[in-house]
Amino acid sequence: METFESLVRSEFAPKNTFLNTASNGLLPARTVTALHEAALMRAEGRPLTSLHADVEAARAAYARLAGVPVERVAAGTSVAAHTGVIAASLPAGAEVLTAEGDFTSVLNPFHVRGDLKVRAVPLEHIAESVRPGTALVAVSAAQSADGRIADLPALREAARTHGARTYVDFSQAAGWLAPDAGAYDYSAAVCYKWLLGPHGAAFLVVPEDFGGLTPVLAGWVAGERPWESCYGPVTELARSARRFDLPHALFTYAGLRRSLELLEELGVDAVRAHDLALADRFRAGLASLGHEPVPAPGSAIVSVPGLGGRQPELSAAGLEVSDRAGHLRASFHLYNTPADVDRLLDVLAD
Repeated sequence: METFESLVRSEFAPKNTFLNTASNGLLPARTVTALHEAALMRAEGRPLTSLHADVEAARAAYARLAGVPVERVAAGTSVAAHTGVIAASLPAGAEVLTAEGDFTSVLNPFHVRGDLKVRAVPLEHIAESVRPGTALVAVSAAQSADGRIADLPALREAARTHGARTYVDFSQAAGWLAPDAGAYDYSAAVCYKWLLGPHGAAFLVVPEDFGGLTPVLAGWVAGERPWESCYGPVTELARSARRFDLPHALFTYAGLRRSLELLEELGVDAVRAHDLALADRFRAGLASLGHEPVPAPGSAIVSVPGLGGRQPELSAAGLEVSDRAGHLRASFHLYNTPADVDRLLDVLAD
């Protein structure tokens, strides 16, 4: 009987100590195989029709992970594009509340509109900063820079009280934290981090009534019958969130389907327990070395002020981490082990 450890070992064989999932996750072996097979199909001139089924399988898998009906999930390529659709739906002068220093893809489309009131507050104050007249609150579930987790239940309650909509980016959480996507008006996630997919895929979850969004980026894939929507205007948009689909990166989705299958086999709860145990081990080790990370309890991302400059040295030693604004950022996932954590601590102690 396969265990968590044996299944992970069969899928991953990193050549270094990779502690940088917040930048991009490692690809499972089954995903690499699927990517290779998809590329061969094109190289050999075979029909790519079967790859469209991979898009729908990946969409369904993400819907299960997010806890929403598949009809609420749109398939795209980036969080920025999904944010752009939401930004385009807002009336001129609408107030958008954001967290200071949040990831650009969650913020910039609101700024480039030029006619919205975008207000940024410290993450820890975002729930209490929702006020009458706030149209939308946009925030990452876990901050890319340092792993701090937003108080989403408090945010949701404050938004409900003041009649604001909510938009949550789960890019740095989906895969180790099961998104409760149905609790928010809109949510999005890229798939190349903890979801272990290739670059070029992202999902958007919308309400059943589409939440007032207009599919401003709709092309032929957004039609109710895509293959009948290739020429001229789309005569009937999809009756589901598929109306917000962007052209599908077929190779990417062929691989992503297998990555999401692996996560379902392992179970997000088991992955979460594994990842957070390693993050806590690292935090405890840092304390013994006299270092204090940015407070982010319950996060798989650990950021250490003042140590970012050691990133090149660590990389040369085969330890992959990130330098974010002078902070050393380590991020943990299912392919990491306690030995990986201890090796990083040993090098930092020198």
